Amino acid sequence: MLAAQIFAIIIFVVMFIMIVLDKIERHYVTLGCGALTLAVVFGICMRSFSAFWDTLAIKNFIRKDFWYQVTESESKGINWATIIFIAGMMVMVEGMAKAGFFRWLCMKIAFLVKCRTIPVFITFMIMSAVLSMFIDSITVIMFLAAVTIELAQLLKFNPVPMILSEVFCANLGGSATMCGDPPNIIVGTSLGFSFFDFLTNTGFCAGICLVFTILFFYFAFKKELKQNEGEAVDISKLPSPSSAITNKRDFAVSCVIFGLAVILLVTHSMTHLTVATIGLGIALLTLITAGKDALGLLKKVDYKTVVFFIGLFIVVGGLEETGILEYIADFIGDISGGNVYIMVAIILWVSAIASAFVDNIPFAATMVPVIQSLAASSGVPISTLAWTLSLGTDIGGSATPIGASANVVGTSVAAKNGYPISWGRYCKKLAPATIMVLTISTAYIFVRYL
Repeated sequence: MLAAQIFAIIIFVVMFIMIVLDKIERHYVTLGCGALTLAVVFGICMRSFSAFWDTLAIKNFIRKDFWYQVTESESKGINWATIIFIAGMMVMVEGMAKAGFFRWLCMKIAFLVKCRTIPVFITFMIMSAVLSMFIDSITVIMFLAAVTIELAQLLKFNPVPMILSEVFCANLGGSATMCGDPPNIIVGTSLGFSFFDFLTNTGFCAGICLVFTILFFYFAFKKELKQNEGEAVDISKLPSPSSAITNKRDFAVSCVIFGLAVILLVTHSMTHLTVATIGLGIALLTLITAGKDALGLLKKVDYKTVVFFIGLFIVVGGLEETGILEYIADFIGDISGGNVYIMVAIILWVSAIASAFVDNIPFAATMVPVIQSLAASSGVPISTLAWTLSLGTDIGGSATPIGASANVVGTSVAAKNGYPISWGRYCKKLAPATIMVLTISTAYIFVRYL
C-alpha cells in the first residue's frame, strides 16, 4: 500500500504543477495522469480490480438513484453527475448565445439606465452576479466583457474598471448556488445538497458580500468612471437591443428552456430529479428545438473541459482509494486541536489562498473527501464544512488573474481589444476586495453555524 500511496501523491503533484505551468493543455494533463493512476496505482501497486471499477464508477449509470434520488447516496470516483450536468448546461448556453440572448440582455439593461456610465457600471456588476448564479461564469464574462468594450467605445469610457468588477462579481455570484461554479457542483453532487440548500446558505452570504463589493468598487473606480459622466449621450445613435436578436423564434425558445432549467434546479429537492437528469433533459430539449442546428451546437460544446473533469476525478480517486485524503483530514484535525473555529478558518483561508494561484476545481474535488473525514471525526456538521469549502474556493479565485477561468477570459477579452490588464493593475483592486469578502464570509460562518 505504501508504494501505491507514494505513486498516487507523485501523480497528483505532477498533475497540479503541470496545470499551473500551463505548458500543455490541461485536459491532456489530467487524462494522462488519470491513465497513470489506473495503470500504476490500481493495477501495478494495489492489484485491485475493485478500486479500478469503483473509481471509473460506470455502474452508476444503471442505478436508479443516479437519475432519481430520494435519499443521499455515497459518491466515489468519477462524479458523472457533475460531468453530465456541466455538459448539458453547455449545450443550453450555446443555444442561448446563438439566439443573441446575452448581447440583448446587456444592451437592454444599458438602455434602461440611459447608457450613463456609473449606473451601467453598477447594473452590470449586479447582472454579472445574478447570471453567474445559473450560468457558468466563463460564459457570463465572455459576453459581458465584449458588450462592455462595445459600450465603452460608444460612450468613450475606460472599460477596464468595469471588466474587473464584473469578473469579481461573477465569481461571487457563482458561490451563491450549486450550479454557479464548478466547485459548487462538485460539492453539491458529492454530498447530496440541493440548489435551495446553497441558495439559503452560501447564497445569503454572497448577497451580503455583494452589497459591500458594489460599494468597494464604486469608491475604488469612481474617479476613473466619472471622467466622461457629464457628457450627454445620444441614445438614438446607439444600436438597439433588438438588433442583437438573431432569430426571434430561437430567442423565445431559449428563454423558455432557461426558465425551465432554473425551475428544475430550484425544485429538484422536491421532485427528486438529480442534476444529471436535469442536465441531460435540458440538453436534449435544446437539441430537439434547435432542429437542423443541433449538430452545430454540439460541435461548440467545450469537450476539453469535460475530459479535464474525467481525468481529474480519476487522480483524486487514487488519493481516496490509497487513504491519503484521510491522512490530510487527520492532519487538519490535529492542527486545529479539535477547535471548530480554527478548523473552519483553516479550510476557508487555505482554500482561498490555494485557489488564488491554482485551479479551484481540482482543489475542491480533492477537499470533498477530506471534509467528509473531518466531519466524521470531529462531529462538525458536514454542511458547515461544505459551505466553508465552497466560499473559500469560489471567492479566493478572484484575487489573481489566473485564480479562476472567468478571470482569464475577462482579461483576455480586454487585452484582445487593446486594453491589457497587468498583474499589478488587477491585484491592486481585486486582492483587497477578495480579502474583504473572505473576512465577511469568515464572520458569517462563525456567527451562523458555530
